[in-house]
Amino acid sequence: MYKLDRKLGKGGFGQVYVGRKMGTSTSNARFGPGALEVALKFEHRTSKGCNYGPPYEWQVYNALGGSHGVPRVHFKGRQGDFYVMVMDILGPSLWDVWNSTTQAMSTEMVACIAIEAISILEKMHSRGYVHGDVKPENFLLGPPGTPEEKKLFLVDLGLASKWRDTATGLHVEYDQRPDVFRGTVRYASVHAHLGRTCSRRDDLESLAYTLVFLLRGRLPWQGYQVGDTKNKGFLVCKKKMATSPETLCCFCPQPFRQFVEYVVNLKFDEEPDYAKYVSLFDGIVGPNPDIRPINTEGAQKVIW
Repeated sequence: MYKLDRKLGKGGFGQVYVGRKMGTSTSNARFGPGALEVALKFEHRTSKGCNYGPPYEWQVYNALGGSHGVPRVHFKGRQGDFYVMVMDILGPSLWDVWNSTTQAMSTEMVACIAIEAISILEKMHSRGYVHGDVKPENFLLGPPGTPEEKKLFLVDLGLASKWRDTATGLHVEYDQRPDVFRGTVRYASVHAHLGRTCSRRDDLESLAYTLVFLLRGRLPWQGYQVGDTKNKGFLVCKKKMATSPETLCCFCPQPFRQFVEYVVNLKFDEEPDYAKYVSLFDGIVGPNPDIRPINTEGAQKVIW
């Protein structure tokens, strides 16, 4: 039994609260099913993610359970009109951290984020899924003051989709529906704007925009004052297509430009070279993994 505490955030598919364990507890655990505090994600049964019963996101967590950088889920069930998921509570998002550091992050910090985020996506992609909404708000650190405070997690799997057919093991078919947009306008890939079927390249392109944003504090397509969201998406897409990697990364160290170049040129069904992308940032981060601002242990397990 948990008592609802403060609200942590609101996603496209639900609301997240802190849940405090009720009754006397002999455990001081910060993680796991016996933790004093957990994250409770509520989705109303009529929400867009629950058209056919339990939230689609539950299937994705089932498939990705235990994957590196994905939060652990301890319980899924229904209470009244709401579907409830109990998860490990995490710390601030990269958006929160960026906002609290006078909207600037060190080059080493962003390089560490790059290394670890690439490895998280590599593990997720190896399970046959793409995230579909990579952005600073969806990367969270572990809780402050715990051994996990420097670990990176990728959350909010409501827009995840399969890039590989489960039955055949083959890449999904290419399709294009210009009237369909999934993701967040600021960080979405050009292909997502054009309604193309999501694949591994799209997560990596969104990550590239995320890294440049964290490093520079702004992307060239920010600031359009348009009332119509569809029109804004069109203008942002045009600007992305017209912005070269050199222009986008003109104030960034060379590895960031190289990463952008690699990922925006990936073909729909091309296998990304995750190890090569990680190696781009090796020269920026310090040689001792123990003192890096972000834990990069996942990247050390990437198969070279």
